[in-house]
Amino acid sequence: MPAYAERGVSAPPEVAFGTATDPDRRAAWLPGPLRQVPAEPAHGDHLQARWSTAGGPWAAVVQVYPVQAGGAMLRLELDSDLPHEQLTRLADETLTSLVRAVTDNLNAG
Repeated sequence: MPAYAERGVSAPPEVAFGTATDPDRRAAWLPGPLRQVPAEPAHGDHLQARWSTAGGPWAAVVQVYPVQAGGAMLRLELDSDLPHEQLTRLADETLTSLVRAVTDNLNAG
């Protein structure tokens, strides 16, 4: 069963999504088993990308939504064969790391 985490960030959705899908930044936030996996962006009107290991058990999905104040809401779904309590903690830590990477990217640009 996947674990979920959500966070807001004071960055435009395109910056948040660009940071999440940047191959040079994935080591800063993705769990180890997914760091070498390229992002698979979703097609359509929303910003979503997926990473998954060949044959499982690791997978992550990031969705980025705009919020009224000009920032973004990030939603992470993380799945693996870890016990659910451990996976929930890892999802929270992973999203915290992504928010930090987005903030660093925004401040650098």
